[in-house]
Amino acid sequence: MDECPRCQTPLERLSLGEVTTLACNNCGFADVPVDHESRPREYESWRDAFNRFYEE
Repeated sequence: MDECPRCQTPLERLSLGEVTTLACNNCGFADVPVDHESRPREYESWRDAFNRFYEE
């Protein structure tokens, strides 16, 4: 059985449908793939928001 990389407690295997991951009940570690890249937020001006509202 795999051990938690944080606290060395045995990991529990969790499945939902076809997706399976490992998690630690002791410290909360979850072996979930994460994308750390972010996209810049696009802000809408008040004028654009009002125009969009009135167009609909």
